[in-house]
Amino acid sequence: MDRVLIAGISGAGKTTLARWLSEQHGLPRYELDALHHGPGWVKRPAFESDVKEFSARDRWVTEDQYHRALGDLLWERADTVVWLDLPRRTVMWRVVRRSIVRSVTRRPLWNGNRESFRDWLDADHPIRWAWSQYDRRRRETAERAARHPAVTVVHLRTARQARRWLSEAGQRG
Repeated sequence: MDRVLIAGISGAGKTTLARWLSEQHGLPRYELDALHHGPGWVKRPAFESDVKEFSARDRWVTEDQYHRALGDLLWERADTVVWLDLPRRTVMWRVVRRSIVRSVTRRPLWNGNRESFRDWLDADHPIRWAWSQYDRRRRETAERAARHPAVTVVHLRTARQARRWLSEAGQRG
């Protein structure tokens, strides 16, 4: 595992897993949200070029998102995809809890952006997006896996499977 892509819907645990793999396996981590969101939640002009640049390197870990801008670029360059295909109830619990904490604490996210309860009304808010795109995202991830048979896909369907895989990966690392 040298070029690792973490797939899953919002709230599945992509960032947490990427952080863990980075720490345990010494993989440079690139957080796509930080590369994408400029001040005021505006897309950074250098987003695509930044992703192309880091993904051409020998080692990295990042989240599988922003397909409208990136297409299959990261799938084409990854050697491993860890697919966090958790039940809808699990991801919804996680994404709601995360948004509550972010809205209450108002802690800065990427480039000074903060989440507020007012943002929950936006169609692209992670809670609304995770609910409405859950089935579509699962289907699209399965389609990408089929299009990229050379990529090793670790398909984890429950939080328990994910914890077990992490334990085993930690022993290998």
